[in-house]
Amino acid sequence: MEFLIYSLPEEVLREEMLGNFSVALKLIDDFLKKDLPLLQRERLIYEKERIERLLEDYPFTEKEAMEKMREMFEGFSEGEFQYLMNEGVLDYIVVEGEKRFERRFFHNLAFVRSEYRERLRKDERSEKARRILHERLERLIKGEDPKRYRIRARITLKLKETSSKHRVWLPFPKEGLQIESVKLLRTSHKSYYISPNDVPQRTIYFEGEDSTFFVEFEYIVREWVNHVDPERVSEKVVGFEEFLKEEPPHIVFTPKLRWLTQTVVGSEVNPYLKAKRIYDWITLNVRYFYVKPYALYENITDFVVNNLKGDCGFQALLFITMCRIAGVPARWQSGWYINPIFGSPHDWALFYVEPYGWLPADLSFGGARRDNESFRSFYFGNLDGFRMVANDGFMKDFDPKTRFVRSDPTDNQVGEAESEEKRLPFESTIEVISFEEV
Repeated sequence: MEFLIYSLPEEVLREEMLGNFSVALKLIDDFLKKDLPLLQRERLIYEKERIERLLEDYPFTEKEAMEKMREMFEGFSEGEFQYLMNEGVLDYIVVEGEKRFERRFFHNLAFVRSEYRERLRKDERSEKARRILHERLERLIKGEDPKRYRIRARITLKLKETSSKHRVWLPFPKEGLQIESVKLLRTSHKSYYISPNDVPQRTIYFEGEDSTFFVEFEYIVREWVNHVDPERVSEKVVGFEEFLKEEPPHIVFTPKLRWLTQTVVGSEVNPYLKAKRIYDWITLNVRYFYVKPYALYENITDFVVNNLKGDCGFQALLFITMCRIAGVPARWQSGWYINPIFGSPHDWALFYVEPYGWLPADLSFGGARRDNESFRSFYFGNLDGFRMVANDGFMKDFDPKTRFVRSDPTDNQVGEAESEEKRLPFESTIEVISFEEV
């Protein structure tokens, strides 16, 4: 998606900002009649799809948003709604003259305002999972030996539309670093293709006419605990150019990011301590925030720096970009956060220092625990064992490749589906079958 380096024509931007999307679409069609450079043409063609995806992500009318707030927050009133609108903390856009609210705007309010976080109706499963994690972190920080877990899990994809032939990709675990002993257990279809382990975004691929596809697998994951002595870290790293370069449109060394990185890193020359300064700055200054689908953003790292907010992947990308600018090799890692209670999509980062090799950094898990310094510090260079890794590259092709722009063209945690004609909408469910200590 290198075409995202092109900005939109100002007339199109103006109409989109005003919420006049029908006018914006007409202007795009007018521009496409001109003789344009290839990347600009691709950018404009994609903008038509991006608008469609954007409108899908803002489903609630103002009345529906008010009802959602009453459902999610105890004792919520209409007066509060207007107050929060005036405070600018509810995520909405104008669509053809009508306010439309983002699908998770109420969760983001809880991230922004602590008083609403306290009033948000609790999810007992999430609370139980949080307790399990924190109890394990406390033991690891106190020096208990890291554990290994055998996890059996299943992901099911159900199509919302059907056609004569479907192509489906589901995430599949990658062996290496903290993951080992991956086994395929069951599949929905007898015929399938599992991409090689060295493919950056590993999948199991199906073709068929059915509406439901699943894969069940097993793997072993270890708690990843490191004891780094900065004095032993070498200032020179050779042979990691791939993890020091720009990868447009999201990993780009803009003047703003170069300046910020220099400001944060200062005169530090030790690669490990450079990465630590970057980690500290992000986890202490960027707050967690649910974002729109990644496909809607032109430059993710630029968004995070301008707004000081973002989800797990946004924060990981900023860390990766700043590390690379500072001369520290860094890369992507993602898949699921999976514990005995549930599994859910999650992203984090890796950085490389000699002689220790690749080390993990989970920016969002660290930043979310900034009120507990030992927890926050743990997630620089260490990682809990509640993970499934399917990806170690960002914006990489599948094997086999998709024919259309993916639902998530940047990552893969819940799968992808398409027909002969288009990308297909779907729902995915992650199930934890068993979770046991080895």
